[in-house]
Amino acid sequence: MSLTLEHIERTVSGERHITDASLTLESGTFNVLLGHTLAGKTTLMRLMAGLDSPSHGRVLLNGRDMTGVPVRQRNVSMVYQQFINYPTLNVFDNIASPLKLAKVPKRDIARRVEETAGMLHIEHLLGRYPQELSGGQQQRTAMARALVKDADLVLFDEPLVNLDYKLREELRLEMRKLFHSRNTIAVYATTEPGEALALGDTTTLIHEGRILQSGPSDSVYHHPETAEAAALFGEPPINLLDVEVRGSELVIDRTTFPLPTTLATLEEGRYRLGIRPSHLGLAPMGDDDLEFRVAVGVAEISGSETFLHVENDDLELVLHLGGIHDFHVDDEIRVYVPCHKLFAFDDQGALVRSPTRSPNVPE
Repeated sequence: MSLTLEHIERTVSGERHITDASLTLESGTFNVLLGHTLAGKTTLMRLMAGLDSPSHGRVLLNGRDMTGVPVRQRNVSMVYQQFINYPTLNVFDNIASPLKLAKVPKRDIARRVEETAGMLHIEHLLGRYPQELSGGQQQRTAMARALVKDADLVLFDEPLVNLDYKLREELRLEMRKLFHSRNTIAVYATTEPGEALALGDTTTLIHEGRILQSGPSDSVYHHPETAEAAALFGEPPINLLDVEVRGSELVIDRTTFPLPTTLATLEEGRYRLGIRPSHLGLAPMGDDDLEFRVAVGVAEISGSETFLHVENDDLELVLHLGGIHDFHVDDEIRVYVPCHKLFAFDDQGALVRSPTRSPNVPE
């Protein structure tokens, strides 16, 4: 089974929300839509579900044109950010509600509810009511109601965003296990790159209603096709430096370096060089490093990591450092950029060079 979007567009009151979106998703896969808030993720999911109709293009399910078919005639489930459960029904009846609407026999309803509740570890809560549940238990109930239908398509619209970190980690792991054993197309929307890498078989990057890139999650992360895609798929976002190649020189604003051998294939012209925050260092890492003297702006400590913001007259950079580092505002330090880790994008933002392995620096 497959879900295909063919050149989908969605315009509301003259404003275009989705532009020429084409995408194919296969059953048995967990697919992530990654984009900032208001990027178009929810709109795209509503078009997949049949809650909205495209202004142009087609939605195909297993080759059948479903563009004009209303949601009630499709086998689709959706889980939202908020815990949407019926307050007057206990957990069992909440989960069973779509099966009762479909007039499934009572014996089958009981079996399917108990199996689904067991997969989500809430079988001991079937007699409780939503107000007696924690936030995580309520979201598990909502997820169980979506899963019990054995829908062809299950859509998750940032369902874990309101949960604490530990619960989110638990549910992420469980969700992957659940869907790898089901003949279902799962689509999950998020604003968090780390969640996309943790969950997705495939990741689709969405920005301002446009699909930037789609493919296996690791491949999309390591091989962004554009500067926009590279900036979107990373937290903190990738650092982008405006540079010019002039003969045998690399010019970054008012600073000139000999052109590193790892960038020697670049023709003369203007580029944007991308370097991920985790690839920057405070000590030399190889023969192809660019060295910058910078001042510390702020050091953000998050658990056992430090996000270090630095700048000079030519550039601003963010470093992602392991461990806790004690820096103060305006401290003068040196930062090293390994050129073999640089992406190069042309002045239109298209990728012209991917990072390569340096023979002198281990990956």
